[in-house]
Amino acid sequence: MPGAAAAGPPAAVVECVPNVSEGRDRARVDLLAATVRAVPGVTLANVHADPDHHRSVVTFLGAPEAVEAAALALAARVVALIDMRQHRGIHPRVGALDVLPFVPLAGVTLEQTVALARRAGRAIAERHALPVYYYGRAATRPGRETPRSLRRGEYEGLPARLAALDGAPDDGPPRFDARSGAVLVGARDVLVAFNVWLATDDATIAREIARAVRESSGGLPAVQAMGVRLASRGIAQVSLNLLDYRRTPIPLVFDCVVDEARRHRTGVSRSELVGLAPRAAFAGRAPESVGLETFTPELSLDTYLEPRRSPGAPRPG
Repeated sequence: MPGAAAAGPPAAVVECVPNVSEGRDRARVDLLAATVRAVPGVTLANVHADPDHHRSVVTFLGAPEAVEAAALALAARVVALIDMRQHRGIHPRVGALDVLPFVPLAGVTLEQTVALARRAGRAIAERHALPVYYYGRAATRPGRETPRSLRRGEYEGLPARLAALDGAPDDGPPRFDARSGAVLVGARDVLVAFNVWLATDDATIAREIARAVRESSGGLPAVQAMGVRLASRGIAQVSLNLLDYRRTPIPLVFDCVVDEARRHRTGVSRSELVGLAPRAAFAGRAPESVGLETFTPELSLDTYLEPRRSPGAPRPG
C-alpha cells in the first residue's frame, strides 16, 4: 500500500541450502542460480562455488510452497546438467544434487518442514527415478540422521550400498544411476558452514587441527571438521560445520583453530562463510575478528528476516 512505512516478513519462511556437485563451471553455476531466481516468491540469498571442493552451495528462502517449487526446479536442472561420472573433488558426495536440506526460519515448525522435505524427496524420486535418502529430522530409519553416515563409500560406493539389505533408499528405486547418483533430503535447524584458511599448504596440519576441534574427537560441542588442501590456492583449510551455534558460536571455534594452528607453528590467513549465518552466531564479536574480512549484510541471515521498509522509510537507529 502506498505510504506504508513498513511491512513484516512473510508469515512463514523456510530456507533451503542445496549442495550441488559442480563448483568449477561458472556458466553451469549461473544456470543453477537463474533457475532458483526465476521462481516467484523466492529470494536467492547466496551462491558459494568452490573449485577444489567441486561443489556449490545455493541458499534461498521464502514461503514454504515457493521454496519447495524452487527446490524441485533446481533438482530438474541439476539432473539435466551434471554428470557424476566426470566428477572429482575433495568434498565427500553421493550425487549431483548431493544434499537438499530445508530449514524452518519463521512461522513454520520443524515438523511441518519435515513434511515438506519428504514431499520434495518423493517428487524427486518419482520424476527422475532416483534413490532418495532422508536425513536429519526427516530421517525415517535409525542410523540415517547425518549426511556423513549416508555418504559412507561416497558416489563410487553407491552401487554396493543400494545392493545391500540395509542400503535401500527411503524413496525411489534401489537402482544405481551413474549420471546422477543419489539425493540426500533433510530437515534441520540452522547450520553455519565456516572455513578457516591456514598459512600453510600442509594438509596433515589441517587434519590435526580438525581432529582437535571437532566433537567426535573430543573437541567442541556440535562441531564437525575436516582438514583438506586446496590445490588451486596452494593452502590448507579447516572446513567446519557448526551444528548448533548457540552451543559453539563462530568466535569460539575460530579462536580454537588459531590456538591449534599456533601450536603447529603456523597461523590463519582468513576465513569464509559458506552461505549465511545468523547475527547471534558471532556472539557479539565483529566478523572481522574471526577472519571474515569481506563480510557484508547480505551474508547475515537476519537481513532477510527483518521487517521490510518502503522506499524512503527511515532505517531504525
